[in-house]
Amino acid sequence: MLNNVQPCGIGFRDEVNQVRTARPLDGPEPTAAFWRAHREGAPIALRTSGTTGGARTIVRSTSSWTGSFGPLIEHLGLHADDRMWVPGPLDSTMNLFSACLSEAAGAAWSPRPEEASWATLTPSALARALGTRPPMKVLVAGDGLPPALWERATGLGWSVVHYYGAAELSLVALGRHGQDLRPFESVEIDTVDDRIWVRSPWLADGYLDADGPGALRRREDGFATVGDRGRLDAGLLRVWGRAGAITTAGATVELAPLQAALAAHARGEVVLLGLPHPELGQVLAAATTSRDDLVTVRGWARRNLSGPRRPRVWRVVPRLPRTAAGKVDLHRLAEELAR
Repeated sequence: MLNNVQPCGIGFRDEVNQVRTARPLDGPEPTAAFWRAHREGAPIALRTSGTTGGARTIVRSTSSWTGSFGPLIEHLGLHADDRMWVPGPLDSTMNLFSACLSEAAGAAWSPRPEEASWATLTPSALARALGTRPPMKVLVAGDGLPPALWERATGLGWSVVHYYGAAELSLVALGRHGQDLRPFESVEIDTVDDRIWVRSPWLADGYLDADGPGALRRREDGFATVGDRGRLDAGLLRVWGRAGAITTAGATVELAPLQAALAAHARGEVVLLGLPHPELGQVLAAATTSRDDLVTVRGWARRNLSGPRRPRVWRVVPRLPRTAAGKVDLHRLAEELAR
């Protein structure tokens, strides 16, 4: 067990100052508000979607983004004559980050794909785009990018870069896909008890609401975590996802590593969640986006999993419900599977 781990709400005196100075970027021109705050040295306040817990307001310095722009622009080869397609809303930190990144490179960005040379997409959005758009360069984030989807995209002429990060941690690791992630510039990663801890100049300061719920925890040595689980092995970061568990028949089942094991045998997406059960409390359910994956993954689970770790409900959901930020909406999915 780790000692000296603290939640990262902003203390009372600091909170008063941050409330007065932190700039919310929820207006009609959030990138302009970002650069204005940057010029004036003011912190910014970013509202999260609350998809992995309660919605909260993150406070960070603008330099915790802009300092990472140069190395990332160089890695991507992003130029002033490029045009970035950012299809999602800018109240998503992933999309706002990409829009500001484009402007830092002198490039244009647009919510529409016409004439775009680059795109910022989630893995599911990339899968949909492969059949409808000509090849382009794409920065993928939001969820882990399966190697099979990377192979499919590159085989069709797309150039794909994948990164792992979080709203509180910013960019953590970069690579070709979810099995090829290496620490980004100036990022140190420590995995303790299969939990990902990060120390870098790109971390957020904390939350405006010091007493409210928040995923960010910080150690005295400067490492911080949002609860994501994974392991750093031989320089490669394996990310299993946000810590989560269900209790079924009195047994606790951690979803992230189990979902990662199932997804390794699928070409599409696999999502695990708990559904209410009158006798067991919850029952483990699995949704796949492909009927072929349902057969393959279910067969693997039957051979390799037992007891409460084997999903009891299996469904094909070709189009998983999404939040505005492009993440799987687990609440809507649970409602859909319970019908």
